Amino acid sequence: MTSIPQALVQELYREAHAERWTISVERFAATLQASADRAAPADVARYLRGLHLDDLALSCGCAAGDERAWDHFVREYRPVLYRAADALDPSGGARENADSIYAELYGLSRASGKKAESRDSPRPSERTGESSGVGERDAERQSLFRYYHGRSSLKTWLRAVLSQRHVDGIRVSRRIDPLPEEDGAGALATPGAPPEPGAVRYRALMQRAFKVALAHLPDRDRLRLACYYSQQLTLAETGRIIAEHEATVSRQLAKTRQLLRREVERHLRDEHGLDEAQIEQCFSYVLADPGPMDLGGMLRKNSTPDRSI
Repeated sequence: MTSIPQALVQELYREAHAERWTISVERFAATLQASADRAAPADVARYLRGLHLDDLALSCGCAAGDERAWDHFVREYRPVLYRAADALDPSGGARENADSIYAELYGLSRASGKKAESRDSPRPSERTGESSGVGERDAERQSLFRYYHGRSSLKTWLRAVLSQRHVDGIRVSRRIDPLPEEDGAGALATPGAPPEPGAVRYRALMQRAFKVALAHLPDRDRLRLACYYSQQLTLAETGRIIAEHEATVSRQLAKTRQLLRREVERHLRDEHGLDEAQIEQCFSYVLADPGPMDLGGMLRKNSTPDRSI
């Protein structure tokens, strides 16, 4: 763990305008340290200067229970959650997940600085029966904001959390759906529901955009992706093949994923004229159902492991 110089903390505190949310320098320093510890970058100063500092300060203020921070978050970010939910499920089915995330961010974090729940009262996870990582007595630690480290924008992070909740919900519902009786009517083949308008086109556009983005990656990055995602190797096994430490493999995979996302978004925007909402819907469709998109096949092309690297 590399300690962050106080001069750098002060510089970033000013750049983030953290004083708007009445965050102490010490609290902001702890947030920066947590982000740096998680990422373990080679150049800590460069890493920290590349964070979304305004968003990190806002999340820190919300976790601290600052009223102005929450007012700003409600005004600017709750609509983002709802728009993303409607993109995932135009029928409104994803709104419940959006409300759940908002409640965990707001209701649990807002208790920060106030008296923690009585030890005799049930914890949130006990009341809901869910394992959402909110079992600590310390109210601030219960907040989902503890997972936000500023490497992406707060909007992108919220959309990612919502998308993951939505996908998890689909998986759970499929897993618990009862099988039809062997000789019942439900055992007969029934026509599938027609695809949502635009879904087929958006998935096709995503497949083309992803192929283009992959083709522009350096060979080493494609090989790393193929080992980890297509061949299902561990970080350590991937590292042995390409002569990298597993921590380096993890960091490089994260960078490559971010690069792919940017390139796919650029392709959809520049080559197909999609706006931001349409691009988000493309990702949502693929997250919910990738369809014919064969990531493994794309990665295997020109990605045969070369152990001489």
